[in-house]
Amino acid sequence: MVWLLILGLGLVAGTIGGVVGFGSSIMLMPILVWSFGPLETIPIMAIAGMLANVSRVLVWWREIDWKVNAVYCAAAIPAAAVGARTMIALDPRLVEGVLGAFFIAMIPARRWLTSKGFKLGLAGMAVVGAAIGFITAFVVATGPINTPFFLAYGLSKGAFIGTEALGSAFISLTKAATFRAFGVLTTETLLCGVLVGASLMMGALLAKRIVADIDPRRFRLLIEAMLGFTGGFMLWHAFA
Repeated sequence: MVWLLILGLGLVAGTIGGVVGFGSSIMLMPILVWSFGPLETIPIMAIAGMLANVSRVLVWWREIDWKVNAVYCAAAIPAAAVGARTMIALDPRLVEGVLGAFFIAMIPARRWLTSKGFKLGLAGMAVVGAAIGFITAFVVATGPINTPFFLAYGLSKGAFIGTEALGSAFISLTKAATFRAFGVLTTETLLCGVLVGASLMMGALLAKRIVADIDPRRFRLLIEAMLGFTGGFMLWHAFA
């Protein structure tokens, strides 16, 4: 019964995450923590998140910005390996609290920066990649942290979802490999991550038609709503 609930929520979370580009990990986190404990949840979601992002990459393959993804990943992948190794020895709750507040603050900040015509170039994306690669080792979700910066680079809808998903998939793969090397990612945990990821992948495939029909302004509003939800949940999880 627990697995039926997890997989059902995974399908819903994968669809919503496929529409806005992130959020599926956060939506599944409470039931996974309840079922497996907080330490095992992070490597499970590293595998599941990687599969969910792979499905988004396949759906939006033609719209991916390969140049910005290459710059971002070149900085993010080594930083993610360092961050994952550091995470094994640290309590991530303080980091989650800080990031939760950051997500909420980015809603008005993104609007203000947009009104001022703020844009982020390739050099800025390299700096962002290094910082995010390290930080995301402490949390299950990469998308909410990436979102303001990929939007500032000028991506939207399918281009944003596909490009961000490709970068997040590489980060998740790096985290999973690091967890495996240090004995945190067991075979049982790997199988759990694959099962959860399969449900997220199905949801992401269902989301393509919704994204194709939505206008860019409403798309940005959906992203802001998910940022608020994610930030609120992470603050609650960090200090509850």
